[in-house]
Amino acid sequence: MSRIDRRSWLKGAAAAAGGLVAAACDRLTLNPTVQQTLARAEGLTRRTQRALFPRMALAPEFSPEDISPDFRANGTINPQDPAYVALREAGFSDYRLVVDGLVERPLALSLADLRALPARSQITRHDCVEGWSSIGKWTGARLSAVLEAAGLKEGARFVVFHCADKLEPRVDERGRYYESLDLEDAFHEQTILAYEMNDAPLPVAHGAPVRLRVERQLGYKHAKYVMRIEAVESLTPIRGGKGGFWEDRGYEWYAGI
Repeated sequence: MSRIDRRSWLKGAAAAAGGLVAAACDRLTLNPTVQQTLARAEGLTRRTQRALFPRMALAPEFSPEDISPDFRANGTINPQDPAYVALREAGFSDYRLVVDGLVERPLALSLADLRALPARSQITRHDCVEGWSSIGKWTGARLSAVLEAAGLKEGARFVVFHCADKLEPRVDERGRYYESLDLEDAFHEQTILAYEMNDAPLPVAHGAPVRLRVERQLGYKHAKYVMRIEAVESLTPIRGGKGGFWEDRGYEWYAGI
């Protein structure tokens, strides 16, 4: 099976799995036996992909002629968090990306700071768990460069992306979007903090001012409206303990394609 065929098959399988999760969440995901089985399956998926493909293998990249004219925006498309609204109305001039947690040098990076870091442009396909795909061009700072500037401490094993958008109207932080990666994917060449889409500033609907692009995983891993990156030893103490907003609600943490 070619890598492209495998990505298509996995995307379809993930869409079907997502539907099953939504339909059976209340009945199944609280069952400890089911949770253990899903965790074992997820670990097998991660180990299998990393055994089949070299650590630094790239997701397919495309030509400018392949860029989708109508790249779909889904999830939150206009966050109403007051702090985010103030940043947006000021043209993100006051935006600062906080990098903290298990780092030697905590950072607060402006968009100008991010643009000064080693960058990458890539034309890639976004595969959504809902079953659709679009191709776009992304330009942004390499996440590896950000983490190297901060200096990870020895105990750091994951990076967590805290975002400005809320998907549930809760008074606590559990309704706010977040995601996470292990260090292998965080330091991958195609993992970037995108501030441009199709050679223009990143639109609000697609995650302005900064969104994560992690091209070897499904779309829900590509966190939008990234405000803070936290280096941590374990995901267990954070929110629902599964490593992401949708993962806390039954999706797999590792969404490799």
